[in-house]
Amino acid sequence: MNAAPDRVVVVGAGFAGLSAALHLAGRGREVTVVERQAWPGGRAGRLDVAGYRIDTGPTVLTMPDIIDQTFAAAGKERAHFVDLRPVDPAYRAMFADGSSIDVHADADRMTAAVREFAGPAQAAGYLRLQAWLQRLYRTEFDGFIGSNFNSPLSLVNRRLVQLAAIGGFRRWDTMVKRHITDPRLRRIFTFQSLYAGVAPQHALAVYSVIAYMDTVAGVFFPRGGVRALPDGLAAAAVQTGVEFRYRTTVSALDRTGGRVTAVRTDDGERIRCDAVVLTTELPETYRLVGRRPRRVIPLRPAPSAVVMHVGFRPADATPHAHHTILFGESWEQTFTDIIRDGRTMRDPSLLVTRPTVGDPTLAPDGRGLLYVLAPAPNLSRGAIDWSRQGRAYAGTLLEAVRERLLPELGAGAELLGLHTPADWADQGMAAGTPFALAHTFAQTGPFRPANTVRGIANVALAGSSTVPGVGVPTTMISGRLAAERVTGSRDERHRPATVLDVKVPLR
Repeated sequence: MNAAPDRVVVVGAGFAGLSAALHLAGRGREVTVVERQAWPGGRAGRLDVAGYRIDTGPTVLTMPDIIDQTFAAAGKERAHFVDLRPVDPAYRAMFADGSSIDVHADADRMTAAVREFAGPAQAAGYLRLQAWLQRLYRTEFDGFIGSNFNSPLSLVNRRLVQLAAIGGFRRWDTMVKRHITDPRLRRIFTFQSLYAGVAPQHALAVYSVIAYMDTVAGVFFPRGGVRALPDGLAAAAVQTGVEFRYRTTVSALDRTGGRVTAVRTDDGERIRCDAVVLTTELPETYRLVGRRPRRVIPLRPAPSAVVMHVGFRPADATPHAHHTILFGESWEQTFTDIIRDGRTMRDPSLLVTRPTVGDPTLAPDGRGLLYVLAPAPNLSRGAIDWSRQGRAYAGTLLEAVRERLLPELGAGAELLGLHTPADWADQGMAAGTPFALAHTFAQTGPFRPANTVRGIANVALAGSSTVPGVGVPTTMISGRLAAERVTGSRDERHRPATVLDVKVPLR
């Protein structure tokens, strides 16, 4: 940022903001985090009702090494702040034909499960697919996911050639089909494309790195619920000297020339700063900086979701999976319904999370807690009146879960919370989607809204709508990348300049 910023204000205490704060504090900066809620977490919200402790945001945590690196950036050890436990199986996949398979991150256990489920040829194909996913991740991470881009020319490097050589720019579904032919198994390694906003038949294979995070790196759950992770990150930041201002909303940025000199809050306070990291929702970011990106292709939001939280009385002590994916029979139709036609799924495919499997204390004694996520059209695509149809649709989803997974969901079940695209919009999320921008080619890497702002020298952006993208690990990486915009990369001062180092702040 052509300066030595000592005082940095981070706006927002979500995963991106917390990551940025820890990286900045670890590099000796004086950091203040301003957060409108009374707690940290951002999209990882919380709801406490009737003795239940509910996570309203993400429930699937992957890539614990990135979490550990974030704590380590400030000289802290994650284990001192968060008890993060592996979830095994990572998922249980259940299909419309009545078959099911447990998905394990351990290659040997997963190979055995696939062999029993679909035979030795598919088991051998799984091993080839797993090796390909690992190679894809190693090739992609440093050059694309974990790096700042100064211009599209930054893509022109050795890793781009390697990525093309291993099929990264072919179709996601095509590459998975090369190794696995059983259509049920293919769904396990491609369903993640729905949250990236593109059907697997159209998504580039580079995005299958999301399947690597789930099915190879593994899934984890903190004791105390997902909220325990932002709580732990914030506690580590406080120990490092970071100041938090909760229940405080940023209303404006004071500027002198091309630099921000202070952050103004809704209660009239003026917080002086040398640099700012904004993790606000994209519309609010544009309002604060007073400009919008200049793009030939309009930004495309990802699909949204309906999420409901249900308390119930378990019928027996039979073990259940922490995460269950209920695949409908008309899986391909799901993408047409949501992405093209802007309607709810005619044959629902659902993610059902039972957090009380990982921590029974999240519900009252003798009760269980369910989190049910149904992909849905965002508000820019669909024309659904969620205020009138939301609860009725939730009832339809609850009946589907009862029929296909938990027969004990009956009169004793209680709807504790419901979030529809309209509710996400009320929280300021563009187009009513918690998944931010779709990961189309035109919204990936240097083509995604950048983490710098044209004409403002000391503002960096972080969060789901900027690089590298959506998801807990990637938003934490975005916090690190924003911190590096402020302080410079630790490696940058030792790296000779190249013709690719073109300084083009993002559109």
